[in-house]
Amino acid sequence: MTAVRLQEALAGRHLLVTGVTGFVGEALLERVLFDLPDTKVSVLVRPRGSNSGEQRVVQLLRKPAFARLRERDGEDIAVSLIGSRITVFDGDLDSIPPLPGDLDVVVHCAGEVSFDPPIHEGFATNVNGALNLLKAVDASGSRPHYVHVSTAYVAGRREGYVTEGRLDHSVDWRAEAAAALRVRDAVEDAARAPERLAEFAREAEREHGHSGPMTVAADAERRRVEWVAKQLVDAGRERARTLGWTDCYTFTKALAERAVEETAAHLPVTIYRPSIIESALSQPYPGWIEGFKMAEPIILAYGRGELPDFPGVPDSTIDIVPVDYVVASILAAVAAVPEIGSPHYFTVCSGARNPLSFHRLYDLVREYFRGHPLEQRDRGALRVPEWQWPGAERVDQLLRLGDRAHRTADRVVSSLPRSDRTRDWARSLDRQKRRIDFLRRYFDLYRPYAEAELQFTDDNTLALYRALHPDDSEAFAFDAAAIDWHHYIAEVHVPAVTEPLRAMSRGRSSASGTPARRELPSGDGIVAVFDMDGTLLPSNVVESYLWLRLPELSNARRAREVTEVARALPRWLLTEKRDRGAFLRAVYRRYEGADYDELLRIVEENVTDTVLGRLSAAAVRTIRAHRAAGHRTILITGAVAPLVRPVAPLFDEIVAADLEVGPDRRCTGFLTRPPLVGEGRAAWLKHRAAGEGWDLAASYGYADSASDLPMLRALGHPVAVDPDIALSRVARRSRWPVEAWHAQAPVGRALERAQQ
Repeated sequence: MTAVRLQEALAGRHLLVTGVTGFVGEALLERVLFDLPDTKVSVLVRPRGSNSGEQRVVQLLRKPAFARLRERDGEDIAVSLIGSRITVFDGDLDSIPPLPGDLDVVVHCAGEVSFDPPIHEGFATNVNGALNLLKAVDASGSRPHYVHVSTAYVAGRREGYVTEGRLDHSVDWRAEAAAALRVRDAVEDAARAPERLAEFAREAEREHGHSGPMTVAADAERRRVEWVAKQLVDAGRERARTLGWTDCYTFTKALAERAVEETAAHLPVTIYRPSIIESALSQPYPGWIEGFKMAEPIILAYGRGELPDFPGVPDSTIDIVPVDYVVASILAAVAAVPEIGSPHYFTVCSGARNPLSFHRLYDLVREYFRGHPLEQRDRGALRVPEWQWPGAERVDQLLRLGDRAHRTADRVVSSLPRSDRTRDWARSLDRQKRRIDFLRRYFDLYRPYAEAELQFTDDNTLALYRALHPDDSEAFAFDAAAIDWHHYIAEVHVPAVTEPLRAMSRGRSSASGTPARRELPSGDGIVAVFDMDGTLLPSNVVESYLWLRLPELSNARRAREVTEVARALPRWLLTEKRDRGAFLRAVYRRYEGADYDELLRIVEENVTDTVLGRLSAAAVRTIRAHRAAGHRTILITGAVAPLVRPVAPLFDEIVAADLEVGPDRRCTGFLTRPPLVGEGRAAWLKHRAAGEGWDLAASYGYADSASDLPMLRALGHPVAVDPDIALSRVARRSRWPVEAWHAQAPVGRALERAQQ
């Protein structure tokens, strides 16, 4: 009997495809639209933000994967296809709308693809999602061929040959799904235990105590949520491994298969299991890939010289299959409808008849990078390391040593005075930490795959390929024995995954070495808020106190004052880490008995020149640029009011600390109101903005300390100026601009000058 071409076999058929915004689903939709003109396709797409499912499909059809379709049928393919060949249903696997009753095929591509999801999320997506889809299909009245896309690695931690067929296990998927929900509830309860909450609060207080209680509370809750997520990820991984699977992903995918086998027994069912899916060999074009899959992070880290070794077994098989082979074999499986009660099982892999060893993959990747090294602006061509394959135990030991060394160094650097050098050290430590975390994550995730002794067989899949019509055997090729690994890895795959990184590097190298000054938009309601000490001036509260206080004292009293300040300094610094307001009050208590009018005279005759001489030229240019743009300039500072008089002409409004003055015009050592610090600054801004009509989202903030984080976060354009280590780290994570306006003068130098 002559085989029928796929185009004819699927003509007039109605396919429902889930997961079309994912890697496999997108490629499958493109292939159906390009090669099967008489096949109708419905897609289930979740609305996102303000975009409906249909709008997301319109955006999807503009992506590179559909370029050849647009070239053939016109750029406006969305208009011609949606509503005719494509029907879009808004929904997701938790909320499926009514489906049409004429479905011939359902291809379920959607699912959780992370190796280590929280255990309840893995079950919700992979198991319950498939069950919800089957319920919706049954409710529609359709009796389609149900094609369930799984993974070859549902075989778990077995060794040796793995045949195509029903998995051999007795795990009760219903009991495990119910247990996952109980684990989630138990972990949530544990995270709210008083001792655990106290631990989160202590950690948040250590890092953000000087920013204010609400900032501490928000960070404590962030830590709680992260702890819950980690515990649930760990629970999924450990439950999977105790039952014989590598991770939560393969565990829940395996149980999803069993759930489908039991609940879809009244339908023709195909269980489809691809191995590791990577970039296209030829269609829609060579090297097409979306996002990072399994191998890409490792390849790029190796090319950047950041992966000195790997714990894999060099002669183990790394089972890779191009995405176009996956799509072609899915369509062949769709056309081969099984009998009800006798599911088809297909494993699409390369290891059965064209094995690629881990060492061979490494050789091909190394060969490519030696001939085409990545470039780094300050290092030139990057050299790739020579792997020695030290084994998992040695790599694990090195990672533990590296982690301990990093924690020690970070504690030391975090306690050092602020300077360009300490910020550089902190950045270097952060890079080292990211590298250690990266290596640890991929060591834990990929170790079972890199050491796998599985040998998949693909007899059913090979028979499916050989049953294709001769005209389809090339157009819809999926015989992995024909893959030329040198061509695919070194000439197609690695060039494709490194191109985005090279494009970024080219863009950076073509740009000027000096960043262009950003244009400030003009407009009413925009404010520019500045801190003073450490931002406008390379000074601090203690130093400015000495500027103002010492000139009115006698020589003997002056020496005693410097000595007492030096003695109090360690205590003050500890106070500042906990509560900046208390720190300011402690310093300003020393103004008790000072003649306020004499302080004003000292500012006029002595301090003004000092302040203006140390005022950052970059700060002045920035303030003037804001004023030229029509912005309202505001200085918010913990410095006492007399000290800000030299810079008053630069600002439209100043908020400073006011010393309380008695009837005798002498300072009492108290303030007239609490100093505006931490969250108080953000609250003041929001209150004034409501009354004055300021647009904080369009406004700017400049500060140097993590204590100013609430203020900076209240503004749409925060800028970190010569930041302390904590603010520097937040700025890098948040991608805020970081500017260097001056060198920070240490407190010790201020005391030394004061004694002269």
